[in-house]
Amino acid sequence: MAVVAHTEEDVKLLARLLRAEAEGEGKQGMLLVGNVGVNRARASCLDFKNIRTIRQMVFQSPGGFEATQKGYFYQRARQADVDLARRVLRGERFSPATNSLWFFKPGGSCPATWYNQPNTGRFKSHCFFAPTRADCPSVY
Repeated sequence: MAVVAHTEEDVKLLARLLRAEAEGEGKQGMLLVGNVGVNRARASCLDFKNIRTIRQMVFQSPGGFEATQKGYFYQRARQADVDLARRVLRGERFSPATNSLWFFKPGGSCPATWYNQPNTGRFKSHCFFAPTRADCPSVY
């Protein structure tokens, strides 16, 4: 059962986002980006109060994903990436992105907080940040 309502086009859109944002981080990195995306579509808090669909999440502006501004994002979804997107849409969650709403690639170490959100960990080059349960219970 899906944790976010979606169409087949949404699956492909999410797959393209996973690849464009994190292909260099491997399958696990792509799954982590997928967790952040699904969490944003479920969140109903903070910067994501009006985000309800995969499409809204992917193209959120301001505050959306940088990859949507690059040509690589607009290539056709590959089957391997579609399979990863389906996993996160079914509710598979992976640390450190289990409850994360943000990630970024710092020039050095991960800061303890980012925009007042606690760091939940690092995977390869990306640091992940999650709201507190009090600020955003819907991602917990």
